[in-house]
Amino acid sequence: MNEDDLDGIEERDWTVRALVYTFIAQHERPPTVGEAAAALNVTHDRVALAFQRLNRRHAVFLEPGAQTIRMAHPFSAIPTSFWVRANGHSYWANCAWDMLGIPAALHTDAEIEARVADTQHTGVTLDVIQNRVHGHGEVVHFPLPFHQWYDDLVFT
Repeated sequence: MNEDDLDGIEERDWTVRALVYTFIAQHERPPTVGEAAAALNVTHDRVALAFQRLNRRHAVFLEPGAQTIRMAHPFSAIPTSFWVRANGHSYWANCAWDMLGIPAALHTDAEIEARVADTQHTGVTLDVIQNRVHGHGEVVHFPLPFHQWYDDLVFT
């Protein structure tokens, strides 16, 4: 792949991104390059390049050195401390911010289970009903300011 191919994002890349989110909503995980290519009736290389460009623009986050989507905010492709049930599906969120972003992205109510960072054992359950969070007085703490999140997105 030529470095120049990654410089600009193309209109078709946004079509790939839209498919990624539709696929996640339906299948609870991001598509592979092959699945996205088949769904859009385009080549594997076309989608792989789109994934790379979207990754560079932080529109998705790929596993380092791979063509596998790890994050499509607010969704996580791997298990985390944040689990969201919505529309009859279950999704992993990347962080506390994203656990609230999933019901917002899907425009639906949701049940959320989160493990407390200090113990990883104590659970917190929240409900999002009609765009309002219902909990028990929990407070979300963000250890880094937003401008530092992409310094190490997996840690954040």
